[in-house]
Amino acid sequence: MISASRRAACGLLLASLLAAGPAPLAPAAQPLAQPEPADNLEPLITATLADVSEHERFYSIRWCKPLLEQREAFLIQQLSGLMAKSDQAVTPSQRVDFLLLRNQLRDELSGTRLAMKRLAEMAPLLPFGDLAAGLERARWAMENTDSKSAAGTLEEITRQVKLVEAALDRGRDNKPESEGANLKPSPVTALRASRAIDGLRRALRTWFDDHAGFIPEFEFWCRQPFQRTDAAMDRLAKRLREEIARIKGEDEDPLIGDPIGREALVEALRNEFVALSPEEMLAMGDAEMAWCQEQMKAASRELGLGDDWHAALERAKNSSEPVGTQDQYVRDVSREAIDFVTSRELVTVPELSRAFWRTDMVSPRTQRVLPFAAYGGQAMLVAFPHASQEHGDKLMAQRGNNRHATRIVVPHELIPGHHLQAFYSARNRAYRRPFSTPFYVEGWALYWEMKLWDLGWAKPPLDRVGMLFWRMHRCARITVSLKFHLGQMTPQQMVDYLVTEVGHERANATAEVRRYVGDSYGPLYQAGYMTGGKQLRELHNEVVGTGKLSEKAFNDAILRTGTLPIELLRAEMLGLKLDPTAEATWKFGYGQPTPSPAPAPTPAPTK
Repeated sequence: MISASRRAACGLLLASLLAAGPAPLAPAAQPLAQPEPADNLEPLITATLADVSEHERFYSIRWCKPLLEQREAFLIQQLSGLMAKSDQAVTPSQRVDFLLLRNQLRDELSGTRLAMKRLAEMAPLLPFGDLAAGLERARWAMENTDSKSAAGTLEEITRQVKLVEAALDRGRDNKPESEGANLKPSPVTALRASRAIDGLRRALRTWFDDHAGFIPEFEFWCRQPFQRTDAAMDRLAKRLREEIARIKGEDEDPLIGDPIGREALVEALRNEFVALSPEEMLAMGDAEMAWCQEQMKAASRELGLGDDWHAALERAKNSSEPVGTQDQYVRDVSREAIDFVTSRELVTVPELSRAFWRTDMVSPRTQRVLPFAAYGGQAMLVAFPHASQEHGDKLMAQRGNNRHATRIVVPHELIPGHHLQAFYSARNRAYRRPFSTPFYVEGWALYWEMKLWDLGWAKPPLDRVGMLFWRMHRCARITVSLKFHLGQMTPQQMVDYLVTEVGHERANATAEVRRYVGDSYGPLYQAGYMTGGKQLRELHNEVVGTGKLSEKAFNDAILRTGTLPIELLRAEMLGLKLDPTAEATWKFGYGQPTPSPAPAPTPAPTK
């Protein structure tokens, strides 16, 4: 479901946090609408989310129509009950908490309804699904087991699996419909159905193991029927996965994702409290990309290459650390970044957050989906060539993690980016962590990329090229991910776009897209970087630009709000009045590309 994948993806950044108590933090100057610690709906949030989680964990078979219908009814009931408690949200902070919980429940409901739609699309491939799930559901209800009847159910499941296989044979051979129904599922539907069958097999195995060996009569009636059923379902799942979807667990496997469509995208944006439509977000990404390309041409001209920014990027890619020293380079850049932000009084960096991190090298297998440096919870994951890789892969890993691109990746991932963010999130409004959103998580790191650009973090032109490469990549993420879910781009077209419009190495672009179209990230995750960064940048203009807060106080205040959509962060920071039925309305300067025409000179550090 959408909400589950979104939480899982954001959890990659926020789950592995320090267990130590909070370090002393300097109070923010001129605080805006700072609530008291008890001024929240934490008890209501904790109880409601516990109920939702309890329901989901207990009814753990995902692809089962009766269970999805039950889940839908349960969530509608939870939403209705929450709205009846809207009078508990009195203060600005409480109203923000209320809307966070409301939207979380709505997102769970949207995910359930999307799952119901997808199950309906798979129905011809899973006519046996409710029968298989029904056996385990009866066990959950602690009903007495009729072993002879259960054996008959298993035999019926096997029969229906064989009917599906026959229909697939007729579809493959283009047999006339008069001979029986033909099935020609798309690779997307086939792969989804294969995973659904694997889930049903696990449920059946749990059911069987809970009876076999304990009930002699059960063994007599059910062992052989179960073995036949399990083998038949395994055979069908493998056929759907390997023959139709062509997924065999190999490097050359095709890229297959599961687009959700425009209606579900609009609903996801609504639940993320983002006021833009998918089309407006695409236009914003195009405007940002145009700005980046103009800056690329300016840097290219400084290098004596005219407007050929691809040549400038090629020069940057060929400037890499020697093999065996990339982790040391990351260490040195991180220390420089910490000094850069602290000496300029930009944000508070507690001593523990400064001390508790290290570098870990990314394995060759992981580089298939994570080809660049990333944050892994107290560790900077460093991607670089490995001795076991093919020569071409080594070159692409080295070029993709060149010095100039890595120079901005490090502060994005560590300090002042995700590592500092994760440190604060564990110690401030931690009850809001279930509401984690990529617009806050990734937007914070992108906001700092923009700020570091303005403050002259890039030194020579090639450093600017490296920064702009990644900024172009964030623009492209909006384009490729939204067009994929709108049905306007195939995964292969996404790869081609990243290669031609951003300048990625093809293997690295393929690894990126494999992650985008997989089920570990929500459909809006990739768009969250640039969108969230622009939201925070506009909020900065509203607050710091008008003298309401100092630079440092503003950045510290953001870190202390907890993880939440930026429009709600803005409402809490400015003390705006919110209604329990409020929806997103803030356009955060939509239609206006990033204004700075060139990086400003580096300010002198504060003594």
